[in-house]
Amino acid sequence: MYTPRAFAEPDLAALDRLLKADPFATLVTTAADGLPFASHLPVLYRRDAAGILVEGHWARPNPQAAPGPALLIVHGPHAYVSPNWYPDKEPAARVPTWNYAAAHLYGTLESYADDAALGDLVLRLSERFEARAGSDWRFDPAEPRFAAQLRGITGFRFRPDRIELKFKLHQNHPPANREAVAGALATAGTDDARAVAALMRERQPGKAPRP
Repeated sequence: MYTPRAFAEPDLAALDRLLKADPFATLVTTAADGLPFASHLPVLYRRDAAGILVEGHWARPNPQAAPGPALLIVHGPHAYVSPNWYPDKEPAARVPTWNYAAAHLYGTLESYADDAALGDLVLRLSERFEARAGSDWRFDPAEPRFAAQLRGITGFRFRPDRIELKFKLHQNHPPANREAVAGALATAGTDDARAVAALMRERQPGKAPRP
């Protein structure tokens, strides 16, 4: 990922926030024909003293369901920026752009298919995402009808050894431009635009981002 120095984010707490807000990621590997192959998947994420672990599963027929090197793309909020919002739009000949946050995680996939591990994974996935949905359905690996469905999936664990975090939030613009853009996005009609505005204001020069 091309990341100018002004947009590089070194704090892994920012990655924690991205995956807490949007744990639906893109997993990219290289297929047998040498071309990129991508899957879009909900994941479980953990960062502790032992490092980072990302977990999820594929449908078993998915050709990506195998161990090997991979890139996991984490999607943060993003929003279009109009040149009309800049105070210096005329003298600086400003043009449209896009503000966003994203992360690229590079590492190695481990795949598995044993029922006990898969049952535990799907149980934890159901607990996490049912809570987000305000519901309480629960996967029960001891229920034979549910357990039989585990034969249709392959689990994976992903341990990144390189992480790139990019927060493109007008850090390379004058303060007046940053505030004008943040103000316009804050009043826009989308959650993404408002989230970008909040990130811009958190990341003002000299102000530490919130954890």
